[in-house]
Amino acid sequence: MKFIYITSDPYQAKILNEAEIDFVMIDLEINGKEERQRGRDTVISRHSLEDIDSIRKVLNRSKLLVRVNPIWENSIQEINQAINAGADALLLPMFRTAEEVGEFISIVDGRAECQLLLETASALIRIDSILEVKGISTIHVGLNDLHRELNLDFMFELLNCNAIENLSKQILENQIKLGIGGIGMIGGSNLIPPELILQEFVRLGSHQTILSRDFRRIFLEKESNHLIHLNQAILRINETLELARKNNSPQRDTELSTMINKIALGIRSGK
Repeated sequence: MKFIYITSDPYQAKILNEAEIDFVMIDLEINGKEERQRGRDTVISRHSLEDIDSIRKVLNRSKLLVRVNPIWENSIQEINQAINAGADALLLPMFRTAEEVGEFISIVDGRAECQLLLETASALIRIDSILEVKGISTIHVGLNDLHRELNLDFMFELLNCNAIENLSKQILENQIKLGIGGIGMIGGSNLIPPELILQEFVRLGSHQTILSRDFRRIFLEKESNHLIHLNQAILRINETLELARKNNSPQRDTELSTMINKIALGIRSGK
């Protein structure tokens, strides 16, 4: 499985590169984001085009992924600038139609890998027409925004329904790589153990995931062993993935389903 880490810090990017994390991501998305995230325990990155150049300089193993804004009046300029600054891949968020996806791929014009971040109900419903657009490398299912659009109480409720299972199958059947959500550190303070989440990602056929902000703790440590600690954290994830592949089942894990339902019920009861 490939891993994505979001940062505009050249030092962190250098460590990620040495650890051979697959993608270091610069996040340019800002349009509409503050309104969507208001009142939520989320992070707005506020990266800039200038950050692409500084991160590009320290990468020779990891690829540089840039999340651009949803299609808008300045998409051509923004995408061209990102590619010219050295982006290996671009990620389109919050798209709703096949036409937006087609415009994105047309602007990129084969100069970088085209990934989509599926996080709207409209895109979920229109997936048939979206999959007809040629040039899509990866579709990454964004559990955070998608669960809000669907008025669900808990992000991982999406892993407890056939909609995501059917979506995953459709994506893979069209020879497009699948990414799903993010993952926390093994042994960290998570509502659901990452082991169960990774097991479900493997069952669904996920090709990549995002390393959550839980991993920032590694870089908060004052000592200089950041690379060692990052490698240890990734090793634990890879060991978990290997075990999940060996024990892979066609059915969703009952422990995971029970835990998701319990947490979602607790959230609803507390509203």
